Amino acid sequence: MDALQRFLRYVSFETTSSEESSTVPSTPGQKALGAALVEEMRAMGIADAHMDSFGYVYGSIPATDPAAPRIGLIAHMDTSPDITAKHVRPRIVSNYDGGDIVLNAEQDIRLSPAEFPSLSACVGQDLVVTDGTTLLGADDKAGVAAILTAAERILASDKPHGAVKIAFTPDEEIGRGADHFDIPGFDADYAYTVDGGALGGLEYENFNAAQADVTVYGKNIHPGSAKGKMKNAILIGMEFNAMLPVFEIPAFTEGYEGFAHLMQFDGSVELTRLHYILRDHDADKLETRKARFLANMAFLNEKYGAGTVKVSIVDNYRNMKEMLLPHMHVVEEAKQAMIQAGVTPHVEPIRGGTDGARLSYEGLPCPNLFTGGENFHGRYEYLSVYALNKCVEVLCNLIGNAAMQ
Repeated sequence: MDALQRFLRYVSFETTSSEESSTVPSTPGQKALGAALVEEMRAMGIADAHMDSFGYVYGSIPATDPAAPRIGLIAHMDTSPDITAKHVRPRIVSNYDGGDIVLNAEQDIRLSPAEFPSLSACVGQDLVVTDGTTLLGADDKAGVAAILTAAERILASDKPHGAVKIAFTPDEEIGRGADHFDIPGFDADYAYTVDGGALGGLEYENFNAAQADVTVYGKNIHPGSAKGKMKNAILIGMEFNAMLPVFEIPAFTEGYEGFAHLMQFDGSVELTRLHYILRDHDADKLETRKARFLANMAFLNEKYGAGTVKVSIVDNYRNMKEMLLPHMHVVEEAKQAMIQAGVTPHVEPIRGGTDGARLSYEGLPCPNLFTGGENFHGRYEYLSVYALNKCVEVLCNLIGNAAMQ
């Protein structure tokens, strides 16, 4: 089975994670995919493949060269809750011609290079796209497919290699992917998350991340007699948001620029809630963003009365760069594996996070590699089959080269 066949099979599993859930994993579909992966791994000869009680899938390929480093390959099984992954209907666009791709004629949903210039790099390639009503699931089922295709090749090869440690995690999209990861049991010297985007992507920096929940308590009075009495929580919530820097949002930032992103706003005159994610590559700048939220709360409480606005801030993950700097050989090895596969490495900061960020802080150096997927978390997501196959080649090179050091 090649990587594309695997990917098309995996996206048939609905594995959307849920922030509202208190179970581990957060949704049952993730265990359904995990069980299928265990069965597939055992069938290809990974005898120790298993899924633990938390829904993490582990397996390993024994070393033929015990002196070689033990390298881990990690991907996540869940998909983003930003849009549904139920009844994903992938379609292959053969030999993409560079024009608009009609995803859904009935709803006039198009994937256009005018809006998504990255498509211009895919002319002549086969692309996997959605039907415009769901996400695709390349984030990160493409990573799962690439890892198992590489594992199958390594098992069939007579080239020497060290031990290959494989793990597929649940709930990465809601920041819980590393919560129950068994690093001692995984027993890798270092690892790579295969959870990146465009061809050649190699990342060892990511955002420092936090989430902020703003709750506004109002007072509802009949509007006919509300003068001097009503306190409209909706309007105060809008005022809170208006106090934030207008251009420090995802739509106006790139590269190392951070942001505050309003993810959800709901409420009434009596009670309004705003949910934000805060991101910055610089830890001090993230602290400044958090401090601004608290200052806004203090200002509005002074204006409207104590207890009107409450802000709760929780840290999610940190920039893994400082943990990888002492282990930059893992980045250099990835660069060499890409060059060997005819791929130009593009080292850029992740404008997001991966399981590797937390795992790096917990002692497992873990940069991130491309899969070929783009426009994650939405209906315009697509996957380059060429880049997916190059990912497989890079993974095989990584494992093979380590045994030759």
